[in-house]
Amino acid sequence: MRVIAHRGASAAERENTLEAFRAAVRLNADGVELDVRRTANDVLVVHHDAHLPDGRAIVELQDDELPDWVPTLAEVMEVCRDPAVDREFVINIEIKSAPGDPDYDAEHQVSAAVAGLVLGWGIGEVGNDVIVSSFDMEALDRIRAIDPGIPTAYLTFEVLAPDLLVGRVVAAGHSAIHPYFASTSRALIDAAHAAGLEVNVWTVNDPDQIAQLAALGADAVITDVPDVAREALGKI
Repeated sequence: MRVIAHRGASAAERENTLEAFRAAVRLNADGVELDVRRTANDVLVVHHDAHLPDGRAIVELQDDELPDWVPTLAEVMEVCRDPAVDREFVINIEIKSAPGDPDYDAEHQVSAAVAGLVLGWGIGEVGNDVIVSSFDMEALDRIRAIDPGIPTAYLTFEVLAPDLLVGRVVAAGHSAIHPYFASTSRALIDAAHAAGLEVNVWTVNDPDQIAQLAALGADAVITDVPDVAREALGKI
């Protein structure tokens, strides 16, 4: 099972900062998960919420108006392709696209920009593996329309009917399902694997739950504590 550091090693450093992503590399995570949004001048930046802590909306600011601790997506990717990362390392880029957010992206411009950056950066090499995820299926569909070679994953909170969910994801051509840990079951994992999909589970910090998910056959766990997860899996 792979260990993916949620917003970087976010228990050790401030989430979604270069320090958190460097810490994830240092703690031997198998990859990182991050959230991407756009600024007023269409720069892709890494931040979970649509607003800064002071209430300003990111989409209404130029990139040079953001705090220093908010990195660009390009900066994070450079950290993760550092020569020190001499192993397979995945960057899970989550596209934030919620109808209630000020930066809701009905035209899926962020998807197009992410695809362009990923294609320009290169995928499929050691240290250069990428998967793009979102709760917005249409955002993922836009990625696949640009280049179906970019792996995509559907994020979901509730899983009421595993077979129906798997069928929908397969029909759309996506590569993986990213379910919330409390909604993850052997039935979901077995159905996904039978259809050729990966199951990467978020966000799990308890060692016993991590071990249980590994026993169920999950492909990856997305966690705030990659060092704890590695120990729980006997990888340290």
